[in-house]
Amino acid sequence: MLKSIFMAGNTFGTLFRLSTFGESHGEAIGGIIEGCPAGLTIDYAAIQAEMQRRKPGQSKIVTQRKEEDEVQFLSGIFEGVTTGSPIGFQIINTNQKSKDYSHNKDIYRPSHADFTYDKKYGLRDYRGGGRSSARETANWVVGGAVAKQLLKDIKINAFVSSVGDLFLEKPYQELDFSKTETNDVRCPDETTAKKMETLIKQIRKEGDTVGGTITCVIQNVPVGLGEPVFDKLHARLGQAMLSINAVKGFEYGSGFCGARMKGSEHNDIFQEDGMTKTNLSGGIQGGISNGMDIYFRVAFKPVATIMQNQQTIDKEGNASEIQGKGRHDPCVVPRAVPIVEAMAALVLADFYLLDKVVKS
Repeated sequence: MLKSIFMAGNTFGTLFRLSTFGESHGEAIGGIIEGCPAGLTIDYAAIQAEMQRRKPGQSKIVTQRKEEDEVQFLSGIFEGVTTGSPIGFQIINTNQKSKDYSHNKDIYRPSHADFTYDKKYGLRDYRGGGRSSARETANWVVGGAVAKQLLKDIKINAFVSSVGDLFLEKPYQELDFSKTETNDVRCPDETTAKKMETLIKQIRKEGDTVGGTITCVIQNVPVGLGEPVFDKLHARLGQAMLSINAVKGFEYGSGFCGARMKGSEHNDIFQEDGMTKTNLSGGIQGGISNGMDIYFRVAFKPVATIMQNQQTIDKEGNASEIQGKGRHDPCVVPRAVPIVEAMAALVLADFYLLDKVVKS
């Protein structure tokens, strides 16, 4: 089998672009943000606050790896204001425990990228998965935090809407998004959040993991973002969300439930102000934002590393057995909330600039 000679696909975006580098157990991770307009005043504290939301070790229901995730900006910002040149940044890795992965050196972990990376490139970084690790998403949060500052009038709020078979039943219109950060699960409903936290703790005691969903609501989006053929707004949002580690599904607006409805039930009827009585379209029609709230849901699988014995094979194809070691999330969705917001911000920032270029 012909091995690939390099890894492609390290850049996201067209005008507002994020290119990243680094591995889970390398010296550092980081990236370059291109396309950010000159003259944007950067709020460093807001960027670091986003990093605190994603970082490991923040509560008892996430991985206990201790990383401060302090962002060091290297270029593209002068006296707190963007210059229009590429913004370079890095995040130093300080708490790697590579020995936790030495038992995986010649063994493929079930449902990880070990097998596919090895077959595609002829080698792999067995220390936490290398570039396939969710550690990479810290870079995305930096890019998304800058994008949010560019999109100061647009509100992006994500929250945990399910863990396992526990679902938040309230529609998002009845939720107070300010309560999302008041609990470790990041669910804006206190009663549901407590049940979710109890379930995650129980799953962790069993040496197992559990999946869940995150809902994202984007408000104050102007009409006209998105291109109507291959760069539909919802298609790019879908690509962004499906790029996140452990994501298995994406739906916007009525989603899969819309497939059970009749057109007479599903059509969003216009009002005189141009808005619609319902919003089953999810704020997007013809691939273009229509001014209504954009809302979508992202499904995350259970984390693949479990603290139980599993049957697998080694790199020679021989039957083997493996058990997870080290520090891992029993449920990834609480820490993924800021990642979902960040990727949504990157998509919207890109379309925002594209729209400005077309109109000029």
